[in-house]
Amino acid sequence: MTRFLSFLLPGLLSALLIFSCSGPSETSQEAAEEKAVRFADIIVYGGTSAAVTAAVQAAKMDKSVIMVSPDKHLGGLTAGGLGWTDTGNKSVIGGLAREFYHRVYKHYQQDSAWQWQQQSEYGNRGQGNPAMDGEERTMWIFEPHVAERVFEDLVKDYDITVYRDAWLNRESGVTLEEGKITAIETLDGQRYEGKMFIDATYEGDLMAAAGVSYHVGREAKSVYNEEWNGVQTGVLHHRHWFATDISPYVVPGDSTSGLLPLVSAEDPGEYGSGDDKIQAYCFRMCLSNHPDNRIAFPKPDNYDPGQYALLARVFDSGWRETFNKFDPIPNRKTDTNNHGPFSTDNIGMNYDYPEGSYEQRKEIIKQHEDYQKGLMYFIANDPQVPEEVREDMSQWGLAADEFTDNGNWPHQIYVREARRMIGPFVMTEQEVLGKREVPKPVGMGSYAMDSHNVQRYIKPDGYVQNEGDIGVKPDRPYSISYDALTPKREECQNLLVPVCVSSSHIAFGSIRMEPVFMILGQSAATGAVLAIDNNTPVQEVDYGKLEAQLTENGQVLRQE
Repeated sequence: MTRFLSFLLPGLLSALLIFSCSGPSETSQEAAEEKAVRFADIIVYGGTSAAVTAAVQAAKMDKSVIMVSPDKHLGGLTAGGLGWTDTGNKSVIGGLAREFYHRVYKHYQQDSAWQWQQQSEYGNRGQGNPAMDGEERTMWIFEPHVAERVFEDLVKDYDITVYRDAWLNRESGVTLEEGKITAIETLDGQRYEGKMFIDATYEGDLMAAAGVSYHVGREAKSVYNEEWNGVQTGVLHHRHWFATDISPYVVPGDSTSGLLPLVSAEDPGEYGSGDDKIQAYCFRMCLSNHPDNRIAFPKPDNYDPGQYALLARVFDSGWRETFNKFDPIPNRKTDTNNHGPFSTDNIGMNYDYPEGSYEQRKEIIKQHEDYQKGLMYFIANDPQVPEEVREDMSQWGLAADEFTDNGNWPHQIYVREARRMIGPFVMTEQEVLGKREVPKPVGMGSYAMDSHNVQRYIKPDGYVQNEGDIGVKPDRPYSISYDALTPKREECQNLLVPVCVSSSHIAFGSIRMEPVFMILGQSAATGAVLAIDNNTPVQEVDYGKLEAQLTENGQVLRQE
């Protein structure tokens, strides 16, 4: 990591030696096997929710498919703590995505699903929708292990071959011939050959290794004639900003005393200008307040309360919104997300993640883990925190029955954005806000254009402020173009990208929701199958046939 090195917690390097949950393991499952070439019609790279729906759709259309997953656990963020689903308008969630939420519903109809509370005690509160919708037999809010079980069941039901802990050789692991990928190779030397390839990772590693054009960071407003892109100093949409004047200096008001940790001395940039910075990451923690299922927040080995000095000043200012995003999921648990000016979002510490090596990403992930664990320990224990807040926080802890092979900590960091492809069609705020028609729709989104904070800087008046948090809601659901899932033809003819789609930063702020990824995973696989059947590049798939197939499979493509 090249930015903010002075803020890295002590002992990071030693901790990295034992951290192995989010990077290539030294003893992968495949390493012990004889090196082999594996073939399928469609190779799906990734273990996300989009990867699962893509693989299932390929199998449903009678194509052989292999999932090559760098992850040991399937489902990405959906199974990694994001149980408080960002649904938006649920009416546009169809196909395999709706099948997923239906299977979740069926699980919670069983008495055995309610171990830590009675179903009648659960408030059924969702995000704009009831958590449990009996009329449509869907459930939108769920525990992480339930989501993972549903994904594993889908893979089993459709007999999907999955190779886990399989990491793409990003340097030389993509073979291209005449504008097509013919094979990919993982770090353990395994080779996967196919007719079509789908990059369903959050990072877009296969896309990048194949030489496809992409963007990292925020475009200037002028690039796509957008209002909400680029640096947004002075724009304060949510409650994730400093509402009172708080000094960022060690000695309040004295700029010569040095900066507190996690404040940047860099100029934030001119309003509306582009940069290479990305919105903040965090972990979506699953917490419990049930005494028999609660593990007290652990104190990280390298814990430094000084890292949270700015938060102490926020509390001193009278702020008391600590628990506003302890969103309830079944069995007295939460999906805990960022809230407030200083919270679980580790602002400014992820800039190098999209392009970083596996080891660099591993380092960044560990730093985020240490930061967030330290934050929770600080709030529950430090005397600088108001007593009533400490007492309330001490009632919570990590859920003992979640992420049991990873110290009850989520196995997936929230990669809110990384690379974004630049394809033949770029989704922008114009399409999301309904100002322009979308050609060749293959699914719909509806959530607000939602960017978390990108940087924490010093204003001209000497006080600290956050920048980059945007929330602009479309008036109605919008379509997403098939041409946003394909590279330019001259770059690659047999690759589809349903996660790192071709879009601007701010448009991606809406598209990046997990139900949408599932929708686009299914649609990408459908396009791949039709390209195989008609022996055409993915860019030349007959849209009439694609539309008909998607409609038959329950996808919602447009709203009349």
